[in-house]
Amino acid sequence: MVWRSTPHLTGSKAVGCGFHGDGLAPPILDNMGEEPAQVQGVDGDAQRVTAGVLLNANANNNDSEDEEKKQKKKKKEKKEKKERKEKKEKEKKEKKQKEEKKEAPKEITVIDPAGNTYYQWLFVITLPVMYNWTLIIARACFEELQTDYLVFWFFLDFVCDIIYLVDMIFRTRTGYLEQGLLVKDEQKLRDRYVQSFQFKLDLVSIIPTDVLYGVLGVTYPEIRLNRLLRFSRMLEFFQRTETRTNYSNVLRISNLVMYIVIIIHWNACLYYSFSKAIGFGADRFVYPDPSDPEFGRLVRKYAYSMYWSTLTLTTIGETPPPVENSEYFFVVTDFLVGVLIFATIVGNVGSMITNMNAARADFQARIDAIKQYMSFRKVTKDLEKRIIKWFDFLWTNKKAVDEREVLKFLPDKLRAEIAINVHLDTLKKVRIFADCEAGLLVELVLKLQPQVYSPGDYICKKGDIGREMYIIKEGKLAVVADDGVTQFVVLSDGSYFGEISILAIKGSKAGNRRTANIRSIGYSDLFCLSKDDLMEALTEYPDAKAMLEEKGQQILMKDGLLDLEVAAQGPDPRETEEKVDRMTSMLDVLQTRYARLLAEHKATQSKLKHRITRLEKKMAPPPVEAPPPPTPELPIAKEEEKK
Repeated sequence: MVWRSTPHLTGSKAVGCGFHGDGLAPPILDNMGEEPAQVQGVDGDAQRVTAGVLLNANANNNDSEDEEKKQKKKKKEKKEKKERKEKKEKEKKEKKQKEEKKEAPKEITVIDPAGNTYYQWLFVITLPVMYNWTLIIARACFEELQTDYLVFWFFLDFVCDIIYLVDMIFRTRTGYLEQGLLVKDEQKLRDRYVQSFQFKLDLVSIIPTDVLYGVLGVTYPEIRLNRLLRFSRMLEFFQRTETRTNYSNVLRISNLVMYIVIIIHWNACLYYSFSKAIGFGADRFVYPDPSDPEFGRLVRKYAYSMYWSTLTLTTIGETPPPVENSEYFFVVTDFLVGVLIFATIVGNVGSMITNMNAARADFQARIDAIKQYMSFRKVTKDLEKRIIKWFDFLWTNKKAVDEREVLKFLPDKLRAEIAINVHLDTLKKVRIFADCEAGLLVELVLKLQPQVYSPGDYICKKGDIGREMYIIKEGKLAVVADDGVTQFVVLSDGSYFGEISILAIKGSKAGNRRTANIRSIGYSDLFCLSKDDLMEALTEYPDAKAMLEEKGQQILMKDGLLDLEVAAQGPDPRETEEKVDRMTSMLDVLQTRYARLLAEHKATQSKLKHRITRLEKKMAPPPVEAPPPPTPELPIAKEEEKK
């Protein structure tokens, strides 16, 4: 019974076999014989359970292994990514280090396009361009010109080609401005030129078409027509010459004449070639037969063709009429070209001549207006003659130009530099301005006004109120007595007078009155500085103003014209009153401006409010209609519904 109660031990044969010697085997056998099926069923269930557990365990192990593999793969990928990033960073650092180690952009000696070297080279390259434009077509049409001087032409062609090549190298060394600085980087200069359209033209113009001489023969110089593409260099030279020269109008007319001659020259060559194609002497229109000694020389051929071309293009006529249809078309084309080109050229010449005389016409208009005024007001003949002579002096000595009108197109800095260059040395000669600040001198230089006086004119008279000081630039002035004849002193170039009166120094016995008569002996060119301009400049330089007043007092003390008691009294109450009046007027002006601005602000504010209200009305949603009120039911209808 003990063994039945533990059926799970029946499978242990060692235990069962250990009890056979005790005589207990039969009962066990009996029991095993009684329930063999039951024991086998329990064993099968245990085996199935064990197998299921093992399968589940194996499945779990496989899942865990897969997860571990995935994690390992992810770790490897992360490591690889990190390694890649590190490699990239290292490469970037290495590149940066290499770039840092690299030398700075190679700077070379460049040619400034605004300098003299560039302008001189333009002149050099213009010569072969002119040579090609004039002689290639002539050599192509007049065969004698080509064959008689063949070696000479080949030599000149070779020299021109060398200059063209040097010009391309020259362009790679020509600087340009970038952010206001001249670029000197060799690579940048080269890339800029290579990427430009001009490089393509230059490249085509230097193609060695001369090799075609071996195929076509040496009588075809027209194969070098690609050399004409450097025409822009000649135009650039003429433009720069026009800006550099003082005779721009003469240069423009000369250029126009040159263009006319080149057009006539080309047309003459085409006429001779056209006559050759039809047949020399075939009719009266074409060039006569060269077998005639009179028309067989090269000079006569060219002269006759030029004569015909000039008559045709200028539409003068008087040429032999055409005979063939092709000749008619050729003449019609020539006439059209002549009309268009020469109409343009003549118009340009007319405008140039008008521009040349524009200054004189304007000056003459002023003289005519003054003459009409003097005639209308019946001015005396003596005064009229003096005024006309004064105008003649201005025009003859080129002093009729208004400096302010001429310089108004320049910026303030350049205008100041020109004024300093012209007037600063003259202004420094004045004693009271000798030690002033440079800024004040620049301000004063810009305010100097040139004035010209004719012989016998009074610059100032004794007792006049001094509102200006004068500096003599050219001419002679005399300090004369009241009779105007007796001369005390003669003032010449660099002298000055009237500087004390415009300072209004307190204690001056003369006040701001002139103390002498000053008269012009001949024509005198003066610079004038007004009191208002001086005071306006001194408002920004109070220390300079005090220094000038002190110097003025010292000068008056030396001359015995300073009242020390009045000078020591302190500020003049009149000056204080004037300052107060000025401040009051300035306040009134400011109040007026403030009131105007306030009114404008209110007006704009009200306009904005009106616009906002209009916009709000437009943007507001339409009002929702209220539902109609319910109608009261009649009691008869209610009773009917109940029924």
